[in-house]
Amino acid sequence: SAEDVMQEIFMQIWRSPNSFVAAKGSLGGWLSVVARNRSIDALRRKRPSEQVEEMNLASSSNIADEAERSILMERARAAVVLLPAEQRKTLEMAFFDGLSHSEIAEMTGDPLGTVKTRIRSGLTTLRKAFQS
Repeated sequence: SAEDVMQEIFMQIWRSPNSFVAAKGSLGGWLSVVARNRSIDALRRKRPSEQVEEMNLASSSNIADEAERSILMERARAAVVLLPAEQRKTLEMAFFDGLSHSEIAEMTGDPLGTVKTRIRSGLTTLRKAFQS
């Protein structure tokens, strides 16, 4: 029965890999939710003697950590949206695209000092947003 459920999970992931959105959480957390939902579906098909809601399902991920991480991500998104466009773009290039300060300056045509100042100011603003 567990092997059948695992096969269903793999087939679901294979058919719709775009259902995973990295911005919403980790791959492990998403897989846990998919596995949990498929397991509940399998139990409901068998019409168990116990209520499904009362059954404890083991999870290797820590739900509290996932929730805390999700809250922090939302706070970070809200703080980044408030940054001036130049700072936001520079931070995105540095942290999400993995570009060095020199590469950013070369790509944007801005002086290296300006790029460094924008990154420093953006990080300072974000730090203040998280301290409040």
